[in-house]
Amino acid sequence: MKESNYGFSKVVDLSYEAAIEKVTEELKEEGFGILTEIDVKATLKKKLDIDVKPYKILGACNPPFAYKSLQAEEQIGLMLPCNVIVYVNDNGETIVAAVDPVASMQAVENENLGEVAETIQGKLKKVIDSL
Repeated sequence: MKESNYGFSKVVDLSYEAAIEKVTEELKEEGFGILTEIDVKATLKKKLDIDVKPYKILGACNPPFAYKSLQAEEQIGLMLPCNVIVYVNDNGETIVAAVDPVASMQAVENENLGEVAETIQGKLKKVIDSL
């Protein structure tokens, strides 16, 4: 698993479609549902007539932790849900990546969010590791 200052990713030995299915299953195992799906490739083709590699943004939500976050910080919805992306890179590899909630929550100066963010970070890392 590769980490950046705002997320973590992994090259997976799966097709693009199989990676979307697998990460959705693994997210479900960790208590997440997919609230939104944004097909970037289809959107750019439709709106701008531009062809890009497959790229999908999955808006994952773990309701109990979303609720805890909202109780701690009323406007935290600006940073929810947790985005997970699946895309094909320039080398033809399928990549799955997840936002690092600890990094994103640092912008919100509320110590009550720290424990929730760390728990969600652990769950998302477990998902990426399992792929």
